[in-house]
Amino acid sequence: MRTENQPVYMIGVAAQLCGIHPQTLRQYERLGLVVPSRAGAKNRLYSENDIRRVRQIQRLTQDMGVNLAGVEIILKLLDEMDDARRDFEKQMMDYFEEAERRMQSFIQNTNVPMRKDETLLPAPTLRVKKIEF
Repeated sequence: MRTENQPVYMIGVAAQLCGIHPQTLRQYERLGLVVPSRAGAKNRLYSENDIRRVRQIQRLTQDMGVNLAGVEIILKLLDEMDDARRDFEKQMMDYFEEAERRMQSFIQNTNVPMRKDETLLPAPTLRVKKIEF
């Protein structure tokens, strides 16, 4: 089964799927907007995620009138937002696992006295990553 990140499309096929010239894909690569995998020294291979990113670049440039410098900033922000979302989800899963562990401990040790000043489930401490340009 193929994944979204698996590089499978040669540059000509990727360009055709996106409705652009292969040279445009090369330009996007030079600018760092899309980073295809390499098979050997010269052959670029694009994944479904790469194709999706190129289409996103097209929407920004063609439909919204954003220049490539603006596209670079927008894509960087979107990538950082995705990273922040994944980090937040991981922190929340860690908190839920710790809460579950604490509740199971309390359930199994019913004879253990609880301190009145200790919270049963303390509020999670979230770490927020600063976004820089």
